[in-house]
Formats: sequence, C-alpha cells, structure tokens
Amino acid sequence: MTKPERKPQPEPEPQPAATPQPSHAPVAEAELRVSDADRERVAELLRDAYAEGRLDADEHAERIGAAYAAKTFGDLVPLTRDLPAHRPLSFEKPPPDAPAPAPAPRQLPPARQESPSVVAIFGGAARKGRWRVGSHLTAFTMFGGVEIDLSDAVFESPEVEITVTAIFGGVEVRVPENVSLHGSGVGIFGGFDVREQTAADPYAPVVRVKGVALFGGCNAKPRRGKKLKEWVRKQLGSD
Repeated sequence: MTKPERKPQPEPEPQPAATPQPSHAPVAEAELRVSDADRERVAELLRDAYAEGRLDADEHAERIGAAYAAKTFGDLVPLTRDLPAHRPLSFEKPPPDAPAPAPAPRQLPPARQESPSVVAIFGGAARKGRWRVGSHLTAFTMFGGVEIDLSDAVFESPEVEITVTAIFGGVEVRVPENVSLHGSGVGIFGGFDVREQTAADPYAPVVRVKGVALFGGCNAKPRRGKKLKEWVRKQLGSD
C-alpha cells in the first residue's frame, strides 16, 4: 500500500526587524548641559576661595580650568563641594511665565582704602570687592599670582593706570563691562593680553594696563555682567 505524498510546507516569511522606539526617559540632573553663566558662577566661587586662602595657586588654576571646560552640572558640582562658601547649583529652571523675584534692597558698605601696590611672591594676592582705586596701581608677582578685580571698586580718578610685572607668575585684571580698557605690554617667554574696549559713555572711566611678563603672563579683560554704578564724574562732583 502506497503512502500518500506529504506536501512541503511553505517556509514562514521573514518579519522585518522592529524599529527601536526613541527613549523618552528624562535626562539625569547631573547630565544636564551647563551655560556660560553657570560656569562663570562657579569660577567666581573659586576666585573667592583663592582670595581667602582656601585654595593654593595650583588648585585654583586646576579648578578654574575644569570649570570653564565643564559640559554638564555633574562636572561642575565637585569643584566647589568642599568649600564653605559653596552655594548649591540649581538644576531646575523656573517656568517661563514666572515673575522675576524682586531684588532685596541692601545698603552698600563703605569702600575700603587699600594700598596702591599688590605684591605676591611664592603665593597669591587679590584685590577685589568694594575698595577705592586711585589713579595708579602696581602689581608685582614672582612665582605667584595676583588678581585685581575692579568690578565693584569705587573709582576716585577718571583714569587708572595699572603697571604689571610678572616673573614666573600671572596677573589677572578684571574691569566692569561699561568702562574703557586699553593698554599693552611685553611678553618675554610669556604672554601679555589686554582685550581693549571703548565704553559707549564718553565720561566712563578709562583703565590702562601696561608692563612686562617674563616667563609669566598678564590677562586683562572686561567682566561681563558687571557694570560700574558709581561714576567718576559723580565722585568728583562734575555732574
């Protein structure tokens, strides 16, 4: 007896590969991208810590470099975690329609009277905050660093000349964004950089930076977001 022939079964058609669906999972807070304002906020905290002696010159330079190179909040947070003045970074952004908080009124303290010379030898020195600046300043550093910040200074002269000498060290000069900045210097196996600008107000103070950097550097530039509030012409009674 002959067995019936079995018909071949058709092979199943291959199914197309499933297209991966995009993930809508929220990004972790530490992976959020930071802005220039976030980097500058951390850099300011580091400058304050350096001026107070909480960081040495090498630590300050290393952390400042890491702050400006940071891409995410996770990169920034560790840089100030061990500092008493640390203010926690906020990952959350206020809603677009939220009203801006009103600034709390505060009375400015009297401006400090400081020496016209800033010297740092095998260490660091800083001149910042609310202090009275005259017509001449001298910054000298050898194997160290000097920071001169005029952002909150009270100008007693319409023109300020800063003479810099940096030997195996560095000098940073910061001025308000609404004053004029001019000057140049000599860099010998080093750099002398002055980012010149002319203020829109012809009565604005003028800061001139000159000098020499030998195996060192000088960097002078405006500090964005900081404006001089007490004008020279008001100080001199020439309104």
